[in-house]
Amino acid sequence: MSVADRRSFLHRTAVLGAAHAVGMLAAVARPSRAAPLGGGPVDGVKAMVFDVFGTLVDWRTCVARESRAILEPRGFDLDWIAFADAWRAEYQPGMEEIRSGRKPFSKLDVVHRGMLERIRPRFGLDGLDEATLAELNLVWHRLDAWPDVPAALRQLRTRYLLGPCSNGNISLMVDLARRNDIRWDAILGAEIAGDYKPKPKVYLAAAEALGLRPAETMMVAAHVNDLQAAAAVGLRTGFVSQPDEFGRNTGETAEQITAKGGVDIVARSFTEFAARMTA
Repeated sequence: MSVADRRSFLHRTAVLGAAHAVGMLAAVARPSRAAPLGGGPVDGVKAMVFDVFGTLVDWRTCVARESRAILEPRGFDLDWIAFADAWRAEYQPGMEEIRSGRKPFSKLDVVHRGMLERIRPRFGLDGLDEATLAELNLVWHRLDAWPDVPAALRQLRTRYLLGPCSNGNISLMVDLARRNDIRWDAILGAEIAGDYKPKPKVYLAAAEALGLRPAETMMVAAHVNDLQAAAAVGLRTGFVSQPDEFGRNTGETAEQITAKGGVDIVARSFTEFAARMTA
């Protein structure tokens, strides 16, 4: 089946479910070795699934900007970047409560709200009314893509099926896609798997939802731990550097990942990544 035919099938059947993903845990993990910078495409890949926060979108600058737009007219004067960083710092603890089984699965919008509740006393936001809190929680739906991402995804879509494999819920992914003119073939990730990365079932659910073997699916991220978890259950892996995710020159670099190895393809930018994977 061609990519075009498969894309049509996905749209007709709205393939967002991921039944039997746990059964795919028996897939044999295939060790990978980082290709040198400047190499060509990885053979056998039919689909790419993407981390979103930090990899495709600039959450830090945008959360600061959007929070300011809501709160400053109400008389608040915060260190907006510090507020964004504090909110995001609650992300992994919030995920771990669910991954560990201490709490049942809930979508990321709910988790984000719990994270906000934990930090708002530190920023003098105790007295915010419910309407303002609900509006503030939706700043995560208004993030901008890194500048080279939309064009690179359009180029990749000529050859591969594309979808997010994010911890973000489906409505959040829809809003980010529409905001940034990104066309997905399916929206995959935590909400269809009922768990959060880096649990194996999230990656396997994405491959199964597309009707592909793990080895035919590439996980793309700017975070090596995400890629290591995907590779452990047989997915191919692509690292694209976003060195300014947490501020200037704070992220993992392509050179660091190449030196470590264990990733199939390493690129310094989405422009470079798309050019190599469509060569």
